[in-house]
Amino acid sequence: MNLRALLCSLLSAMFLIAGCAHKQGGIGIDDAQNEEKTSFWAGRISLQIQSEPVQAFFAAFELKGHSDNGELTLISPLGSILGIMRWTPTEATLEQNGSTKRFASTDELLAQTTGAAVPVSALFDWLGGKNTPAPGWVADLSQQANGRITAQRTDPAPPANLRIVLDK
Repeated sequence: MNLRALLCSLLSAMFLIAGCAHKQGGIGIDDAQNEEKTSFWAGRISLQIQSEPVQAFFAAFELKGHSDNGELTLISPLGSILGIMRWTPTEATLEQNGSTKRFASTDELLAQTTGAAVPVSALFDWLGGKNTPAPGWVADLSQQANGRITAQRTDPAPPANLRIVLDK
């Protein structure tokens, strides 16, 4: 079973069990290595890719850092860590089950892990309430003040739907 199928299976099962993370979102933290502010967000994320067959990815998450240097931890409803994605300007890694896989970029990491390259720079802006355009994506921030963000990818095919619910 490949990594994507394993992640989708684990995360689909996790979604069926349903889980809630506790809010820690939206707090700016000073990053000692960078002069720009970093952020910390927590909640639930889902990504559905309208491929044949449809692929679905669901997890509780903790996201910290910024688009150039950050970390995304995916968490099961029971609190176990499913995987940790880290990125810098020079590489991206996925830590899972005691092993580390390296990727050339965050886009490559997300595309191979979830099946769709999520626009990381725009995602951080969306979480902060700024509707930054991203090629092929349309974000709906109308519920951002309530901790809900949706975005649809129309290009390239297949279409994808991203939903984020931040904990309150």
